Amino acid sequence: MFRVQRRGGTRLSAVLAASSLAAITAIAAAAPAQAEDNPGGATAVLGGLVKSGKAVIHKDGGEDQKLSAGLFSLSGANGGELTTYCIDIFNPTQAKAEYRETPWDESSLHDNENAGKILWILQNSYPQKSDLAQLSKDAGIDGTISEDEAAAGTQVAIWRFSDNVNVEADDAKAEKLADYLETNAKALEEPKPSLSLSPSAVSGKAGEKLGPIKVATSAGQVNVALNPGAPAGVKVVNKDGQAMSTAKDGEDLYVDVPADAEAGEAGLTVKGSTVIPIGRVFTGFGKSEGSQTQILAGSSEASVEAGASVTWTGADTSGPAPAISTKNNCAEGGVDITVANEGDKEFVFELAGKKYEIGAGKTETVLFPVEEDQAYEIKIAMPDGSEKVFTGMLDCKTDSTNGGATGGSEPSNAPSPASVGGSEGTDTTGTSGSTGNTEGDLAETGSSSSTPVIAGVAVALLVVGGATVFFVRRRKAGTPAA
Repeated sequence: MFRVQRRGGTRLSAVLAASSLAAITAIAAAAPAQAEDNPGGATAVLGGLVKSGKAVIHKDGGEDQKLSAGLFSLSGANGGELTTYCIDIFNPTQAKAEYRETPWDESSLHDNENAGKILWILQNSYPQKSDLAQLSKDAGIDGTISEDEAAAGTQVAIWRFSDNVNVEADDAKAEKLADYLETNAKALEEPKPSLSLSPSAVSGKAGEKLGPIKVATSAGQVNVALNPGAPAGVKVVNKDGQAMSTAKDGEDLYVDVPADAEAGEAGLTVKGSTVIPIGRVFTGFGKSEGSQTQILAGSSEASVEAGASVTWTGADTSGPAPAISTKNNCAEGGVDITVANEGDKEFVFELAGKKYEIGAGKTETVLFPVEEDQAYEIKIAMPDGSEKVFTGMLDCKTDSTNGGATGGSEPSNAPSPASVGGSEGTDTTGTSGSTGNTEGDLAETGSSSSTPVIAGVAVALLVVGGATVFFVRRRKAGTPAA
C-alpha cells in the first residue's frame, strides 16, 4: 500500500481558504487546462433538440413547471451523427457543448440502481424502434404516435429513472408511452465502450517490451501508431514481438524500446470508426465540463480514439520508473490516482501536503477527494524534475435534490454560481433537461455563455493552492471508457 507521511498537516482546504480573491479572479479569466489523459471513445458537439414535445414537472409544495422533452443531436468531432436523451433534468447545457463518452461509474449513473432500465428504454423505444405504428400498438396507444410525441414520451420515462422526478408528458399519447416504458423496463448490463485502452500509462526500462495495454472496442479493427516525435527504434508490438499497426478487441499492445535508448517517453494513439453502443453516457469536458449529462440513443458510424503514454529509464539506470493514471471515482467522491512503479527504487511524491512512497515493482491507488462540480488540477513531480498535470471536474450527481419532486432545483437558463452547471434560474419555458433557448432549439436547457467562466472560478479554487499539490504528469492507468 501507499506509505503516507504527514508533512506539517497541510490541508488543501486550508490552502483554499487562504487563497486571495484576486488570484481566483485572474485564473478564472482563463479557460481551464485540458487534461493530459485521453480516456478513449467518441467525442461530439451538442446541436439541439431534433424531436420534442412538452413535459410537466410536479413538485410538492411548488408550482408545476413545463419544459421541453425530447431527442438531441450531436455531431461527432471527427465524423458521425449521434442522438441522445438527457439524464440530468435540472442541469443546463452550454451552447455547442463538447461531450465525450464516459463510463457509467464516472457519471451520475454510478449509484443509480435503475441505470439498466434506462438502457432497456433506449433499446425499446424511439428512435431505435422506428416503426411507430408497432410501438403505439405495444404501448396500447390508440392511433399512431408521432416522432415528436415518441421522443417526448421516451424522455419522460428516462427522467423518472435517471432523476427520480414526478414528471409527465403533456401529450396524452406521449404520456401513455412513458407509462408503458416505465412499467416494462428491465435492468440490462452497461454497454461496452466504443474504444478504450487499459492501462493508459505504462513504464519500464529500455530493452524491454513495456505493457501490456489491452484494447477494448466495438469496432472490428482499429489503427495503432506511436505519436510523432517518438524516439527512433521504438515500436508497437504484440506479445511475440511482432510489429502491430492494427488491433482488435481484446488484443494486447506492447511498446518495444531498444536497449541502447536513452531515458524517454512516447505517446500511443489508437483510432477507428464504429457505431457507438446505445446507452453510453456522454459528459461535458474542457470548457463544457458540467454541461447537462446525456445518454446515447442512436449512432451512425463515428470516429473513436484512445491514447496511452509510455515512459522508460535507461537500461543501466537505477531508480524509480513511475506510470501514473487518474480516474474519477464517483462512488467515493474524488479522483483515483494510480501509480505503477516499474523501477528498482521506490518512487516518492507529495500530494496536498502528504508524502507517498511507492515501492519498486508496486502499483498503488490513492483517492484525492474532490467536491461535486468542483474543477480540479492535480500535479505530481516526476523523478527527472518534470511535472505531470491532470485536470477535470467531478460530475457524478444530478441536481434532482430531495427526489426532484419536493422542492429541489429548478430548470434554468443559466448555471448557478454555487454549483458549476448549476440549477436555479427564472426561465422555465422549455428544455429537455432545463430551460432557456440560446441558439436555435439548443436543448432549451439553460445553455449559457456564463458557464465556462463559472467553471474557471471552480478551477481557480484548486489551482490557487496548486503549489502544494504535486502530481506526476502521467496518464491514467486503467481508465476504462466503459
